[in-house]
Amino acid sequence: MGLEPFSPDSTIFRDESVLRDGYQPQRLIERDTELEQYQSALKPVINGAPPKNLFLYGQTGVGKTLSSRMVMDRLAEDQEEFDSVEVHVVSLNCKSLNSSYQVAANLINQFRPADDQIKPTGYPSGMIYNMLFEELDALDVTHCLIVLDEIDSIGNDDDILYKLPRANDNNNVENTFVGVIGISNDFTFRDSLSARVKDSLCDEEIHFPPYDANELGNILKQRAAEAFHDTSATRRDDGVYELESEILEDDVIPLCAAFAAQDSGSARQALKRLYKAGDLARDKEAEQITEAHVREADEIVERDKVREELTRLPTQSKLTLYGLLLLEQENEAPAKRSKIYERYVTAAKRIDADVRTDRTIHDCLSQLTLKGFLEVTEQNKGPKGGSYYEYEFSIRASLAQESLREDDRLSELFGESETTTLDSF
Repeated sequence: MGLEPFSPDSTIFRDESVLRDGYQPQRLIERDTELEQYQSALKPVINGAPPKNLFLYGQTGVGKTLSSRMVMDRLAEDQEEFDSVEVHVVSLNCKSLNSSYQVAANLINQFRPADDQIKPTGYPSGMIYNMLFEELDALDVTHCLIVLDEIDSIGNDDDILYKLPRANDNNNVENTFVGVIGISNDFTFRDSLSARVKDSLCDEEIHFPPYDANELGNILKQRAAEAFHDTSATRRDDGVYELESEILEDDVIPLCAAFAAQDSGSARQALKRLYKAGDLARDKEAEQITEAHVREADEIVERDKVREELTRLPTQSKLTLYGLLLLEQENEAPAKRSKIYERYVTAAKRIDADVRTDRTIHDCLSQLTLKGFLEVTEQNKGPKGGSYYEYEFSIRASLAQESLREDDRLSELFGESETTTLDSF
């Protein structure tokens, strides 16, 4: 059977881009409190005073990055009314950066033209910071706000989060007020910051909590009115949206919201479910999006989400998971940490990775449990046997295997015999 001709779809979607990640709505609903806190924290800037350093935290998909974009856009617009204030904003996503050095080098290149970029390696640490301070001091503005999104990627190497917030106080930058806005998806990252960094960075903290089902439903109604044909939404005085639609069955929005609220409270995940449900209805040439489409979409989105999060794990955590995979293959799971560590050491040596301590692997197991990949059970064998913890997968082991095999560094661990057995999980 040959390819079918492409033809535009006109039955389900009016504008499907409204449901995708890159879309920026004109109004951010269900975040009035956080937006008010954010704007209030930036008032010193408009007053010409040194800015506060801010720390925004909350899990993925709860509006941190979108709030920052909206607040910075509004600041850029409003500052035009004040002759004594000129603000320059630099935004850097640190997702692929794992050290303060890399963040500093990338920031320098943000200030420089394309023909004067520096290499991301090869300079002494002190020189990199001096170069960054020189760029900041040379700006012909009163304030520079540096937004560092996903700053938790740098781990324990938090030197940049001390030096930048203290740049003015330490006379490293004299002609420009410097403010830092750190954004983190990891609740524990804030707690792991050194005392000096907490003191410098966290002049003000803004927590973005997960959305509940009602809030997610409201967000979905707002977007659905733009995304689907024959769909409209009316915003009541209390902020709640009422939806009328010939495309969406009545239980579609509540079900998408409920699935996402149970999972993570993420608007991004709720929108993905609604978008995928629409996609499935379109592919099946259905006239309406139904509960069945949502349930099928939920399974697909959840599987993709787990794979994406597994892919983003650091190598040491992936090696820890591989150790448990081997024990699963040997029918020895659930397994004690000591057993997992034995398999981990063997795997790390095979790919010439650093072999970390048992304590580090304990931390990896704890993080993997918090992320929902593993389940842990306490075993108590009495006075003689003592108590200990056993770990097992809370996701399909084959899903973990697929993601680990896609990692270039770990792929060599999957030989023919191992691959055949692991595929049967």
